[in-house]
Amino acid sequence: MSVMVVRKKAMRKWEKLPGRNTFCCDGRIMMARQKGIFYLTLFLILGTCALFFAFECRYLAVQLSPAIPVFAVVLFLFAMAMLLRTSFSDPGVIPRALPDEAAFVEMEIEATNGTVPQGQRPPPRIKNFQINNQIVKLKYCYTCKIFRPPRASHCSICDNCVERFDHHCPWVGNCVGKRNYRYFYLFILSLSLLTIYIFTFNIVYVALKSLKIGFLNTLKETPGTVLEVLICFFTLWSVVGLTGFHTFLVALNQTTNEDIKGAWTGKNRVQNPYSHGNIVKNCCEVLCGPLPPSVLDRRGILQQEESSAQGESTRGPSTQEPSAPEKSSTQEPSAPEKSSTQEPSAAQVPMLPLSPTGMPEEAQPSAVELPAQPRDDGPTEH
Repeated sequence: MSVMVVRKKAMRKWEKLPGRNTFCCDGRIMMARQKGIFYLTLFLILGTCALFFAFECRYLAVQLSPAIPVFAVVLFLFAMAMLLRTSFSDPGVIPRALPDEAAFVEMEIEATNGTVPQGQRPPPRIKNFQINNQIVKLKYCYTCKIFRPPRASHCSICDNCVERFDHHCPWVGNCVGKRNYRYFYLFILSLSLLTIYIFTFNIVYVALKSLKIGFLNTLKETPGTVLEVLICFFTLWSVVGLTGFHTFLVALNQTTNEDIKGAWTGKNRVQNPYSHGNIVKNCCEVLCGPLPPSVLDRRGILQQEESSAQGESTRGPSTQEPSAPEKSSTQEPSAPEKSSTQEPSAAQVPMLPLSPTGMPEEAQPSAVELPAQPRDDGPTEH
């Protein structure tokens, strides 16, 4: 016979999280699924810095100052640390509503809006929230089944609602939100300084070499330097421009999403309720404010039941009490004829080991209890 065995399988919550994200190191690393451009970012930074350290740094340290490669290493390590911190962290994903919570929200919305006639569009699902004496609208997310907090938005690439959503950056392979925006800003700031630094000292290196062997001979002997100059030249404008744009947003305590939509500079001319009216206070809040913990609990334990069928062999007397002998010993005197004409099946009564006398061991008479004497009604019928 088969027995259903229910086992509880322990698994991490990140394995069941919805959305289009990739998790590594048992949920400690969280990224978007589209990581191709992120790998290109790593290749450009590592490749350019490797060429600079291999060719120019030694010459510049001897000819000018040994502090040049040291400062380059510090900028490189800081930029890489900020990049990895931005790419591998939770940007502030808001958990989706549970089925019971979603049903309750739907009932609340229906009770508020009432019955909508057929053929008419239902009213927008919006809640008004007051911040610094200004009304802010909380929009309903049909995917996550929640009313999004202020400044939150749903990322169509990662398929998650992100708190204080700024934008989705493919160069870092992750969304930029409340929990990793400061690291993103420090990354582009340090990368701008690193790009300017390498570009400047590449020009100095070419100028010093040209004084000895000529400009054309220098270009022929140092193709790596020429490649670095080209990469830094085309990267410089975009990275420095992006840093300047986000410096402007930090000073106003505004996000890229709000700036693109014109949330505070549109026709209504509504002032930004999150701005303190002071550049220093805005910068301190965005870059130095307390960092909220992640609400996903990615590494939490999730118990999941799984059932499996196992075969079970015929049991002995140690696992199941025999029922047939006890029944025959307690019946009326007329019962043996009825019990002798019907044999129990193997599935109902387990096989019992027999003693040398041919009777089951548990049915043999003991010193305390004597068996009832059966009547001799003649031979039994089989």
